[in-house]
Formats: sequence, C-alpha cells, structure tokens
Amino acid sequence: MPDHPLTADSFARSTDAVLASVERVIDGKPAAVRAALVCLLAEGHLLIEDVPGVGKTVLARALAASVDATVRRIQFTPDLLPGDVTGVSVYNPVDREFEFKPGAIFAHIVIADEINRSSPKTQSALLEAMEERQVTVDGTSHPLDDPFLVVATQNPLEMEGTYALPEAQRDRFMMRISMGYPDAASEALMLRQRGTANPLDALTPVIDADGVRGLIAWARGIHVSPAVEEYTVALARATREHADVRLGASPRATLQLVRAAKVWAALDGREFVIPDDVATLVEPVFAHRMIAARGSATRGHGGADTISSILRGIVGSVRVPLATR
Repeated sequence: MPDHPLTADSFARSTDAVLASVERVIDGKPAAVRAALVCLLAEGHLLIEDVPGVGKTVLARALAASVDATVRRIQFTPDLLPGDVTGVSVYNPVDREFEFKPGAIFAHIVIADEINRSSPKTQSALLEAMEERQVTVDGTSHPLDDPFLVVATQNPLEMEGTYALPEAQRDRFMMRISMGYPDAASEALMLRQRGTANPLDALTPVIDADGVRGLIAWARGIHVSPAVEEYTVALARATREHADVRLGASPRATLQLVRAAKVWAALDGREFVIPDDVATLVEPVFAHRMIAARGSATRGHGGADTISSILRGIVGSVRVPLATR
C-alpha cells in the first residue's frame, strides 16, 4: 500500500485536474494526454513523433502550462551546440575564475522541439541529463530540478533535414507516441475555438512542483506482485529472443514499463498493478527501442508496422498470470 500521506481520492482529484486542463487544448486525443501525464509521474521522458502540424508541441506546452513549475523550450536546429543545452563555463575576469552558466536543460519541464533536426552530437548532450538528472561540465556535476521531464517532438525520418536518434538516446525515453490527425468533429471544434484566440493563453496551473512530487511519491508505492514482475520480464525477454528482432527491449525498458504501469494503475484508481496495465503499455514503452531484423518485413509482419505486429504477437503468446496481488 502507498505510504505517502496522499489518498487515492486526492490523487484522483489532482490528476483529473491536470488531464482536464490539457484536454481543453488538445481535442480528441485523451490517450496522448494520459501518456504525457504518465511519463511525468513515472519520472520518465516522452517522445512524440508525427508529421508537422498535428499538435506535438501544443501538447507539451499545454502540460507545462498546467503545472506551476519552471519550463524551458529548446528549438533544435542544425547549428544548436551541446553547450546551449547543458550550459558552459565562462571566465569571470573580476573574480578570476570560471563560472557555470546553466543551459536550457535546467527546468522542471523541458520541451525539446524537433529534436531530430540537430546533430547527433547535440542530441547526445541530453543523455546524462535524462538518465542521471544531472549535467557534468568541466568535471563538475550540477543537479537538475525535481521533478524533471523532457518532452521531445520529432518529425518522421523521411522528412528533409532530420537525423535519426541514436539507440542510446531513444532508450532514455520512457514512451514514444504519435498524435495522429484529429477526427472531423475535433478538427471542426478546433476551428471554432481557435478562430479568435489561442486556448493555451487561457490555461492556468492546476498543480505546483511540490504537488507533482507528492503524486510521484504516491505512484511509487503502488504494489506490483512477483507474478506481474515475472510477466513483465517475460515480455521483455520475448523481444530479445524473437527471430524477427535484431535489438530487443533493454533492461531499462523493463524497469520503465513497471514504473509506467504503476502510474497507469493509480490513474485507474487502483493501488496494485494488473497484467492489463503492463500489456497496454508494452508498445509505447518498447517499440521505439526495438530494431527489426533485416528481411523481417517480408515474413508477414508488414513494412513500417513490423515492430507493432511483433509486439502484438508477443503479448498474445506470453502467458498471463492469474494471481496478481
């Protein structure tokens, strides 16, 4: 049972308020909004991949506007330098010593916009920050804010001027999601709501950083039974042993799947994780970390949907435990 002074009711009230706030701006995409909140409360990071103009950056900005915390936006471009992200040491002629000038990564919520438009060297500047929640410059480590969330957007690799994220970088993201085009009703509503004003301007914070830390502490205490842990490990191992997979889910992915499942359960009003929580999150947590074997698309899995098809097959074949509490 969670031992934080929050209750299930107060957790629900706070998280419902955040979801409702973001959904005032993001029409018809409740799954994407929920994924963003899960990453925040599970202490992960979110990668949103889709074509331009479908609301990737708006989702990140709406979440940031709903939390009373520090927010920085980094526009990734080919000429962006690693020091612009992490910070640099600057010589102070008065004190005759170097001073650290923090970069844009020093905030509670960092929006990394179009992350794959910068060079791999600049992308790699995020590795230490996302994993260890600190930045090391000239041998000195500087801790980052708590909570700390990176919401990165990227365009499909087929688009001009993009660089593929290195495997190590992709593995730092807890989830990858796509927004997709809105349905007709949601798109019509967007035209009516945004004809004269930007709804982002009307958003006000519904929770502060201390409140988010409390929600994170509550979610950490959600119970995961040994049977569910074994089920999660079996799913991860199946990705590594699959004949059509060249690179399977990492141990970090297994850990993050459990963390995300805890928050998912808490959002559903439960204090324990069930196998359905894990199965629901397998694709957004595992898919971006996996690489299909060459030629696997010709063996019936189908082109760009290869990894998704493989994961659906794995979820359908791995035995689901009966006792989960």
